[in-house]
This record gives sequence, C-alpha cells and structure tokens, in this order.
Amino acid sequence: MSRAPLRIGIVGGGIAGVGLALGLSRHRHLDVQLFESAPAFGEIGAGVSFGPNAVRALAGLGMGEAYAELADRTPAPWQDVWFQWRRGEDARLLGETLAPGVGQSSVHRADFLDALARRLPFGLARFGKRAVGVEQRDDGIRVDFTDGTSYEGDVLIAADGIKSALRGDVLAGLGLPQAAPRFTGTCAYRGLIDSDRLRAALIARGVDMALIDVPQMLLGLDAHILTFPVKQGRLINVVAFVSDRSEADPQWHPQQPWVREASWREMLNAYADWGVAAQTLLECIDTPTHWALHDLAQLPGYVYGRLGLIGDAAHATLPHQGAGAGQGLEDAYLLAQLLAEPGLTAAQIPEVLQVYDRLRRPRACGVQQTSWEAGELYELRDPLAGDDDARLKVTLATRFDWIWNYDLEDEVARARQALGWATSVTA
Repeated sequence: MSRAPLRIGIVGGGIAGVGLALGLSRHRHLDVQLFESAPAFGEIGAGVSFGPNAVRALAGLGMGEAYAELADRTPAPWQDVWFQWRRGEDARLLGETLAPGVGQSSVHRADFLDALARRLPFGLARFGKRAVGVEQRDDGIRVDFTDGTSYEGDVLIAADGIKSALRGDVLAGLGLPQAAPRFTGTCAYRGLIDSDRLRAALIARGVDMALIDVPQMLLGLDAHILTFPVKQGRLINVVAFVSDRSEADPQWHPQQPWVREASWREMLNAYADWGVAAQTLLECIDTPTHWALHDLAQLPGYVYGRLGLIGDAAHATLPHQGAGAGQGLEDAYLLAQLLAEPGLTAAQIPEVLQVYDRLRRPRACGVQQTSWEAGELYELRDPLAGDDDARLKVTLATRFDWIWNYDLEDEVARARQALGWATSVTA
C-alpha cells in the first residue's frame, strides 16, 4: 500500500511562505496547506530588492519565470551595477558596487506576490486564518486559528513575519524568553515617483541623469537615501532613512503605528542641509509615508519539535543590505529540498528541522548583524571608514560578496550529509 502523503502546513502568505508553498506543491507525494490571516494575499511597501543569491533561490523554488516577467534591471551600460554611492551634500560619486549578471534586481512587492499566488494550485491557500497557538504530539502538530478552526499536520512552518504569532511557541518550547520586535532608532520616508517627472526635475536643476538611470545611494551623517526603479522603470522607488542616536535603547510606543502618512515639509526638513540632487528627489514625492524600522534580536533557535520559523519570523533584519527577503527565500529553498525527499517519514521531521536550524541560523544571524553594520557605514558611523571617501569606496566595493556568492546547493548537500542521505538533490 502507498504511504499517506506528508502533511505540511505553512502559516503566513508573504513571499517566503508562498515561495515555500510553490516549491513543495510541485511534489505529488506531499499534502501542502498555506494559511494566511488576511482575506487575500497582499504586501505592504513598494520595491523589494534581490541579490544574486536570492535570484538563484527564486529559480530553485519555481518562481524564476514569475520574477523574470516583473523584475526591473539596470539598463545598459550599467546592467551590472547594484548601487552607485554618492555623498548627500553634493552628490559626488564615491564608487559603485557590482553584482555581475544581476545588477540591481527588484520588483514591486504586491505585483510579485500576486504573480506567485496565481501559480499556486487551487485550494492550497486558505484565508482569514490567524494562528493563535500550537499543540505538539509525538506523531503530529496542531495549530489553532481565531475562527475556531484548526489544522493537524506532520510539520508546521511559520512564515508569519516579524510579528509572528508562533515564534513564541518555538522559544517557549526551548525554554527561552520571548522575543518581541525592537525599534532600531531608524525611521524612513518612502515614496514612488513617476520617472518622467523626476527626469524633468533633474534636468531643470542641472543634476546628473545617472541619479535616475542607475540605482543610487546617497550617504550622509545619520541619514541616507536610496533609489531604484520598479514597475519596469515607470516609477522610481525612494527610501530616505533618518537615524536618531540620542538614546542607547530607543523605544517605540506600543500604541504608535509603525507606518503613517507624513507631510512633505516634515520629510524635507529632515534633509534641509543636503544638496540639490537630494532635495530635488524628495520634492518629487507628493505623498510620503513614514516607517519606524524594527528588527529582531538574533534568536538562539528557529525550531522546536515539528514547528519551524522562516523569514522575518525567525530573523527580521534592517533593510540596509537588501538581503532580508533573500534570507527568507534561502530558508524556503533548503526546506523545500529536504521536505520533498521521497523517502522522508513523519517521524524524521524533528531531525530535519534541527538540521535546517543548524545550517540556516548562523548565516541569517550574520546577515542581521552586517545589515545593522551597513546602516552605520552608510551614515558615516563605521569605526574604520568614517566619512573618508577613499575608505568608503573600498569598503563598499566588496562587502556584499559573502552574501551574494553563497552556494545554495552546497548547503543542501551539507544538510543531506548531516541526515545520512545520498547527496543527490531533489528536483
């Protein structure tokens, strides 16, 4: 008799959760269910950037075609440029970081998630399912939802973001204190600008057109601004960061929203001493929003029994390396490869999750730490580079290579070896 399919539940319908569901749904011997708390798939925010490592993970999860259809790329002859680096006060060029073959690769979050969701098998996703807790047994796991329903499976993966409802169950199971999102002291003004409008404004001010044709990062003391195109270059995504360093342990009041509308004047005042290029850029944002940036402390564990965390639920990070979403995709890729193993039994699930934790957590924690360090570098607070142009140029040229050049297939091979499996990779 054929064995019953492995039952895999995924909580959270963001890019990491949907990516994992897509990667697993290609295998007929698996029974995959995705649970999303909202009434439909949706993402907040505008552009999301993916490094070469994330693009490889996208392809491995079966998301490559959807991504290629929507992705924005830097036009020739700058196709390999990830960012050009400039000083905020006068836009002088410091240097550039290259990502050969990929460049600055980005999409509009909501558009991309919609394209992925349309590729999910009918009935795999269930909406209005807000998780409130789990119960584990030796032979399975159950998650309860606020609507009174529940799901029972062999493994449950929480991809429910920085405010994860299930992270506490993992930490409690490990005998560890809870980990709430923490305010980082950095806020960001965000907006989208019609590219034709921005081009006209830059021409009128005599500003270098590279500021619209090439992704840019403008650096200044305790603030920086990034730009890159979305929606096939029709819009320019702008994120302007400001850090308040007056408190060692900054707090965000629990009643304050993380995202709010901001006035045009409030945003411009934050950059009053910046040069004409930055001022022109910000003046073209009609309706900015203000975001309070939160992250997570590095967790001492991502799994407990049959419950595992991926993406922001496990390692929410600052966006300063464009690597947060990529880490969630790497998580999903490794788990998709392991959970799709044809011979895998329900009894082996805890061991598989332990191997996932052992391999993924050091790398994700490293990305969390270096993302914070990148923000310090951009805002001229790095202890070695400071505000020295030459040192900034050298540091920025190669500091992202360790993230981008990561070998996903080697990670899968190491996981299989740890599990005592043959080294061939599941297709």
